[in-house]
Amino acid sequence: LPTKTEQSDLLGILFGRNGESPMPVLAPATSAECFEMTVEAFRIAVRHMTPVFLLSDGYLANNSEPWRIPDPDDIEPIPVTHRTDPAGYQPYMRNEKTLGRPWVIPGTPGLEHRIGGLGKKDGTGNVSYAPEDHEYIVKLRAEKVARIADFIPELEVSGPDRGELLVMGWGGTYGAIRAAVERLQSEGRSVAFAHLRYLNPLPKNVGDVLGRFRQILVPELNLGQLSFLLQAIFAVRVIRLSKVQGQPFRISEVEEKIRSILASDGDGNV
Repeated sequence: LPTKTEQSDLLGILFGRNGESPMPVLAPATSAECFEMTVEAFRIAVRHMTPVFLLSDGYLANNSEPWRIPDPDDIEPIPVTHRTDPAGYQPYMRNEKTLGRPWVIPGTPGLEHRIGGLGKKDGTGNVSYAPEDHEYIVKLRAEKVARIADFIPELEVSGPDRGELLVMGWGGTYGAIRAAVERLQSEGRSVAFAHLRYLNPLPKNVGDVLGRFRQILVPELNLGQLSFLLQAIFAVRVIRLSKVQGQPFRISEVEEKIRSILASDGDGNV
């Protein structure tokens, strides 16, 4: 629905490109976080030399909340280094930790090189149709994105760190999920909440967090795209709460689903 909120693009963002070309994906949870996560997206892009997707949604765009304009001096600088020395330079040389390539301003004397979409040989960047070169570069691209997990925070859990039910969300569903979970927690129910802001790569401890709970509920404004990913990657059973009406979740909708799960064995998806 045009101008309405939805979370239906996650799988398209993760996989909707030609060939094996993964990219990092971030998603702010609140309107205020849009600023912080934009800075983080730039930091990842520069440090790892990669495009970055930042997923907002209609609810965040139309929402409002108090936000203190940050002092620029309080924001950690993003160092930018441009290669200028041609000695020993190769276009596809890699940083040992991030696997990022050196950043060269086009036209820098002695550092001219070709770019384009044809297969390359690592290091030199020369066009190569050798099958082993193609496979090596494909795996290298995947590893470059995977290594971003070494630089991002682990997933935090609000409430008990293990138990009966974990409710997990991403993006603009944060407010409704958190409020619903806190209502149940105030009654002494065994419910925890975790919200993903890094969707590719996922924080390193996601699998461990999921394994500590008997049941997992994922409310999404789609037909279960994050649920699909969690099941595929971690082989866990996920209960879906889906809504695709162009409207955000109401707190009562999430609360009602949580209560129904706690009152039964959790079978049945909405």
